[in-house]
Amino acid sequence: MDTEWRPSACVLCACNCGIEIRLDGRRFERIRGDKAHPSSQGYTCEKPRRLDHYQNGVDRLTHPLRRRPDGTFEQVTWDTAIAEIAARFSAVRDAHGGESIFYYGGGGQGNHLGGSYSGAFMRALGAKYRSNALAQEKTGLFWVSDRMLGNTVSGDFDHCEVAVFFGKNPWQSHGIPRARPTLKEIARDPDRFMIVIDPRRTETAELADIHLQLRPGTDAWLLAALAAVLVQEGLIAHDWLATHAVGLDEVRDVLRSVPVAEYCEISGVPEGLVRGAARRIAAAASVAVFEDLGVQMTLHSTLNSYLDNLLWLLTGNFGRPGTNNPPILFAPLISFSHHGPKRDRFSPVAGARIISGLVPSNVVAEEILTDHPRRYRAMLVETSNPAHSLADSKRMREALGALDLLVVIDVAMTETARLADYVLPAPSQFEKWEATFFNLETPANYFHLRPPVLDPPPGTDLLPEPEIHARLCEAIGALNDDQVRPLREAAERGRAAFAEAFLAAISDPDLAKVAPVLLYRTLGPTLPGGAAAAASLWAQAVKVAMAHPDAVRRAGIDGEGLELGDRLFDAILANPSGVVFTLDEPGVGWDRLGTPDKKIHLALPDLLEELRTLGSGPELRPEFPFVLSAGERRAFTANTIFRDPAWRKRDVAGVLRVSSKDAADLGLSDGSLARVTTKRGSVEATVEITDTLQPGHISLPNGLGLSYPGETGEVTTGAAPNELTASEDRDPYAGTPWHKHVPARVEALA
Repeated sequence: MDTEWRPSACVLCACNCGIEIRLDGRRFERIRGDKAHPSSQGYTCEKPRRLDHYQNGVDRLTHPLRRRPDGTFEQVTWDTAIAEIAARFSAVRDAHGGESIFYYGGGGQGNHLGGSYSGAFMRALGAKYRSNALAQEKTGLFWVSDRMLGNTVSGDFDHCEVAVFFGKNPWQSHGIPRARPTLKEIARDPDRFMIVIDPRRTETAELADIHLQLRPGTDAWLLAALAAVLVQEGLIAHDWLATHAVGLDEVRDVLRSVPVAEYCEISGVPEGLVRGAARRIAAAASVAVFEDLGVQMTLHSTLNSYLDNLLWLLTGNFGRPGTNNPPILFAPLISFSHHGPKRDRFSPVAGARIISGLVPSNVVAEEILTDHPRRYRAMLVETSNPAHSLADSKRMREALGALDLLVVIDVAMTETARLADYVLPAPSQFEKWEATFFNLETPANYFHLRPPVLDPPPGTDLLPEPEIHARLCEAIGALNDDQVRPLREAAERGRAAFAEAFLAAISDPDLAKVAPVLLYRTLGPTLPGGAAAAASLWAQAVKVAMAHPDAVRRAGIDGEGLELGDRLFDAILANPSGVVFTLDEPGVGWDRLGTPDKKIHLALPDLLEELRTLGSGPELRPEFPFVLSAGERRAFTANTIFRDPAWRKRDVAGVLRVSSKDAADLGLSDGSLARVTTKRGSVEATVEITDTLQPGHISLPNGLGLSYPGETGEVTTGAAPNELTASEDRDPYAGTPWHKHVPARVEALA
């Protein structure tokens, strides 16, 4: 047994807490929190302790695979795979244009570093359209925040007086650093306050001072009532808004006409409790908010995000400690360039709005299953599993099968990989240099470049994603040795000489398209410890240092100009537990307001019109009297890189949660079987009776329904939620799915 503790990070949620791993051969013998990690500081939940089930899954890919005419796969060499894939993508481009090539994925929760290279190959092909999991969740919020602020924000939960969680259960889903200790600290402090808005009595709601337990799907009505109370009772920050915002009159006019009592009744929350919550928010010295999938995957999801933003903006909770501040992003995970509806781009077939460069995941099948001349004809899927993770899985599988070419880069033989023409195996996240770009903290923000914990398994033939993309770029002629050689020579002379040569080289538009791969092939070999994959981070470090030099220096990194960026990059390389790369002073978040006039834009006319016409609440059809939450996060659910069901100590098959009243009405008992049916299909599940759900509300967990090799062949454990969801049930603005509001019926089975 190895006694060395090796630093890394959990890859199961966006927090990416620092961990240390002790090996027993190739097994993860023990995992603990890394006290040197600047954000998590030794904290982890229970889930990363099971990461050996990811690292040593039996469905790991070991060699490049090519589909035979009979549908089976055969092993091929990397040279064969790269040459054939490059030729086939090029043929699609030549016949139908680069826009017919679509990219999906690029990282999952913790492996964004490899995805930073994928754009080079796509740009070289002329591809323009892409998507990933963010387009299932966050793009409505991105669109709203871009128009209102020209940026996004993070809540400062370490210093806020009032913490507000909308459709968010950080006790299970985390999303904030050190989630459980932070929640406990807020709950114990008599001077602090917690408000939770959620149809379910979650673990976080149990800690809250106020739980607004609304009826499923009525979020917009409840949020409108809260905002209306602020206006109608004169609780808004008048002077602050006069200085910092525009559009208040339009917003105030609409909110004055909101019937608060009626909307509270629609939402099922007592009016007095709603008014009390609004008054507490208005009275607080600081309020931090977090909205998540509960409001982002239900009816009126983009309007929900707008009303959420109005609550903390109307009360002046922006740009101060303990409030909501724009983070400094190390890498451009989110793009902000929208200052009005006329700036929108749309997908070529479905005409769906493209937000932050992302086509809505729910329209991908529509963009393929058509005879439209601009349809997507080829697809590269990287570290993602759209055949399982996107709505209406059956139709998504049909769409993937209709492509001229499907190539998958992944670690395991996923449901999507089984449909591919070529499957390219990558090392696991613990067998290569990796990083996450989900660094959204303020005032101190960190970046964590993770060295490999162990080598790839013996006898395998794996390539890290940067190498795959570099070889593909070279195979299509986008990069050659004559272009690389001068930069390699410059890199040997030092970073300053390299920077000058690199900037000169990318003045060529064709080389600029493949800039990350160019860095990998030139700067990469000079980096210590085999960290060539980190080469793309050098350019990001320089950009951050140029854009935010004072914040970088406050984090303890000295220098000016390019030298400051170089030293930031070296600090990232030198700190295997992560490093704070920027540190804000109070109030400097205002400098990152991205609107042209540097004002907060409160009035969004299209969403104000939707608010005016909300109506009398959601209605269910008699044949589907229940609301299914398809994908509840639980103690033993996680993202689907956990393919081996043995990782779960409890709830292995994923129970159907039902209220005690509904169970009595349906003749269900704990442990009995029930059938859940939606307009898309049916699944069977074991029942768990709980009083955390209201009557009419049922839930199935996320992360189940994956096929995994067992002793008697492939075994599928639990229900796959997206066998029940419909791609057309989505937000009209952002296209995000309504997974938390799926009409369903439940039947007892003998």
